[in-house]
Amino acid sequence: MDLDRTALVFVYGTLKRRFPNHSLLADLAAAGDASFLTFARTARRFPLVIGPLSIPFLLRLPGFGRRVDGELYAVSSRGLSRLDELEGTTRGHYDRIPLVVVPFTPGADGDEARDSEEGEDAPGAVTAEAYFAHPSIGDDLWRRCGERGLGSYTEDDASGYVPPKDRPAGTTFLGEVLPKQFLSRITYLLFGNLTSSGLILIHQGLSCL
Repeated sequence: MDLDRTALVFVYGTLKRRFPNHSLLADLAAAGDASFLTFARTARRFPLVIGPLSIPFLLRLPGFGRRVDGELYAVSSRGLSRLDELEGTTRGHYDRIPLVVVPFTPGADGDEARDSEEGEDAPGAVTAEAYFAHPSIGDDLWRRCGERGLGSYTEDDASGYVPPKDRPAGTTFLGEVLPKQFLSRITYLLFGNLTSSGLILIHQGLSCL
C-alpha cells in the first residue's frame, strides 16, 4: 500500500468485521488496499441511528447522541473509491467527513464512557474519515428516531439488514419496502390521515422511516 496515498477510515456499521459488508474490506485487504489498525471510538458524541432495513447512519450533529464504537482502517486511494461507491457518496446517500477518533479496547470500560467526550489531544487521537448520512436525510432521521443515538451498531441490529442487491425493486435508498405512493395509501387506510412522513417502526422498535 502506498503510504503517501493512504487515508484513515473509521467504520461503525456494516463494514465492521463479522458484519454484512465487511467482505469488501476483506477483499481490499487481500489486494493490499486496506488494513485493520485498531478498534476506535469517536472522541466526540455523534448520533448513530438505525434506519429502515437496519441501515446504520452516523449523523453530523456533534454533541448529540453518544460516542460511537467502530474500527479504524488504513485504506489506499483505490480502496477509498470502492468504499465511496458502496456508500453512495456521489448519489446523495452518505458524505465522507473527517472526525477525531481514539483507540479503545472493547470491554475495557463501562457503557458510561460513551457519554463523556475526549479532546483532540487525547492519547492516541487521530483524524480519520467516516461516512455520515447526507444532510438531506440526516436531520429527518434524527427526529424520526426520537433523537436517540446508539453507542454501537451490534450484530443483533444487523440481523435485519438487507443488502442493496436483495432489496425489492422500486424501493428508495432509505429502505422503503413499498413504493412511496403505495405506502402512503396503506398508512392512510390503517391509520387515517397519516402519511409516510410519520414514524413507522420496522425493525425491533429501533428503525425509522
